Amino acid sequence: MVKSNSSIQNPKSKIQNRKVSPARLAAFEILQKIEMDKAFSSALLPIYEEKLQPKDRALCHNLTLGVLRNQIYLDRTIEKLTAKKTNKFDLAVLLALRIGLYQLLFLDKIPAHAAINESVNLVQKTKKTSAKNLVNAVLRRATREKIELEFADETEKIAVETSHPRWLFEKWIREFGFEAAKKLAFADNETPNLVFRLTAKSDAKTVETLAKIGLEINESEIVASAWKVFGSNEILRLYADEGKIYFQDEASQLVAQAVELKPGESFLDVCAAPGSKVTQIQDSGFRIQGSGIKVQDLLVAGDYFEHRIRILQANCRKQAADYINIVRYDAENALPFADESFDVVLVDAPCSGTGTIRHNPEIRYFLSEKDFAELSAKQLKILQTASKVLKKTGRLVYSTCSLENEENEAVIEEFLEENREFTKVLPKLSNLFLTDKDFARTFPPRDKTDGFFIAEMIKR
Repeated sequence: MVKSNSSIQNPKSKIQNRKVSPARLAAFEILQKIEMDKAFSSALLPIYEEKLQPKDRALCHNLTLGVLRNQIYLDRTIEKLTAKKTNKFDLAVLLALRIGLYQLLFLDKIPAHAAINESVNLVQKTKKTSAKNLVNAVLRRATREKIELEFADETEKIAVETSHPRWLFEKWIREFGFEAAKKLAFADNETPNLVFRLTAKSDAKTVETLAKIGLEINESEIVASAWKVFGSNEILRLYADEGKIYFQDEASQLVAQAVELKPGESFLDVCAAPGSKVTQIQDSGFRIQGSGIKVQDLLVAGDYFEHRIRILQANCRKQAADYINIVRYDAENALPFADESFDVVLVDAPCSGTGTIRHNPEIRYFLSEKDFAELSAKQLKILQTASKVLKKTGRLVYSTCSLENEENEAVIEEFLEENREFTKVLPKLSNLFLTDKDFARTFPPRDKTDGFFIAEMIKR
């Protein structure tokens, strides 16, 4: 929530030249890489935070995600204060203004003079010395004046206040209705709970130990073996680093649960990296009392890019997922397996990721309207290729972390039209997630999870 201007302290009148705090410098560098390279905060934050002290780590995390979740609102405010379009600013100056303004408007515990001085020092550190006075003046003005933005209509107001591109918000209005789209946009900016699952390295005391060291941990109400944790500490991070626990959103875990691999069945995860679902599936098999996955069962996971294969291999090693065979291939073309090789095939397809904006807020700025048609064509091609290696009576599960109809229902309906030997069946999940078209969906404002789509088909 935006702070009222009356709650903002008046800054010291003199600019203080000093070093930039490690947290702000790390947030600045992360935001710069996101802008310049279309990198993802979820990949960059762990790298930078590993080098920070706990207090700096928390502030870096807050600043990075806070700026991203409020970027359009911050930019509109900067334009109001400067009478200048933000695309006319040097990137380093714009980032320093966003970071400073976010602290002034959203963070009650940071003194205004500290937020302003640090942003001034940021532009100096990046050798934009000529912009020091501009940054100082703009941020000081933000502490003195009541900032009132103007909007053409209610749609623009919600889009700006929740920092969603108007075209994307309008698209959601068409698909879900205004009120649901509004709830979705606000839900995207909420900080999601940390959710983890146990791994092959966990033991009976893993959750108990974490609870004893001051963490509030509750078992998930919607997916088995998932745990919500409130707060964080070094032991939790250590357990994750050692592979004793694995952070994975509940909706993502529902996909693996829907696969429901039976003993003796062969399984292929077509687009497997980073390995969240295939490692969960292997571990779930071992945890089913008296009917765990046997060593001779065939579990195969593959992906295309070398760096994604390395991530997949690293996650399997970290979680002691030792029975997964990893293969590199191009899933848009013929897979390196004989036809009808697998009992169960999962296509967790590359997608827009609009269902994961809670965790990856920058996604909304990377997308354009034409992306959905391109993605749906790619998804259909991968699904067609994967279907060939499925045995008769086998199960084909399709999922995305997208909210968009073009990537979900439309893909499946076109696939079924072209492949009459496949029949759609209800995913084996709670009725809460089933749709009137016999698919499954999670919806962030309703379920407090990421937004996933799941379809299941049987080959006759």
